[in-house]
Amino acid sequence: MNNKSYDSVPARARPYGAPELNPLAALPQKKQTTSNPRQLNLALPPPPRNFESFRLNLRLATANSFRSKRLFPPKMLRSSVVLRGNALTQSTRLAASRAMSSHALSNPTLANIEKRWEGMPLQEQADLWMALRDRMKGSWTDLTLQEKKAAYWIAFGPHGPRTVDPPGTNARVAWGVALGLAASLALFAAIRMAAKPAPYTMTKEYQEASNELLKQQNADPLTGISSPGYKGKGVVQSPPKNQ
Repeated sequence: MNNKSYDSVPARARPYGAPELNPLAALPQKKQTTSNPRQLNLALPPPPRNFESFRLNLRLATANSFRSKRLFPPKMLRSSVVLRGNALTQSTRLAASRAMSSHALSNPTLANIEKRWEGMPLQEQADLWMALRDRMKGSWTDLTLQEKKAAYWIAFGPHGPRTVDPPGTNARVAWGVALGLAASLALFAAIRMAAKPAPYTMTKEYQEASNELLKQQNADPLTGISSPGYKGKGVVQSPPKNQ
């Protein structure tokens, strides 16, 4: 027991004449080892003489730490400000879209949209379509004629993948195919003119002699040239030599 004292123990729970002991002093004090200076670091007050005063001092120390921003590092504060700013921006956009949906779009915005749509930036195209979509969520009787035409043309008009071929496309395709066929025929004729003459085996006389040889050898006797009553040409397929 020695010099340690228990301040939190009431006097009636201690033996008569026993010294006051403190239970916090008997516990080993763990030294805080951290390399992060932003980590929570509360400066606790010295052990009080009773438990109620200890709780009061602990609350005061926590409140002082909150005020000194020890519990909220600057990075955390910045992130919270960014989140609040994003939420405010989204709410502003929603309010703007709701306000826009209740008012008709101006005629200059929708004028000549068929010719201006392809040249508009993607962001402007998206904003215009979202505005028209918000307008169409309500009663379509409130839409103006320009809004109806613009909404129909943006949804089903000939732009993007539905773009119509320019005039004269079919004629250009037909002429291209004809020129390709003519070039291939000319190339084939030039190759034939520069080629060597046909070999002697590609004459009628040589092939008739080949038929006689096959008959002597009794080749294909069931249905071929050596079969009874055969009236085919055999292997003859070329014109005579003089031709």
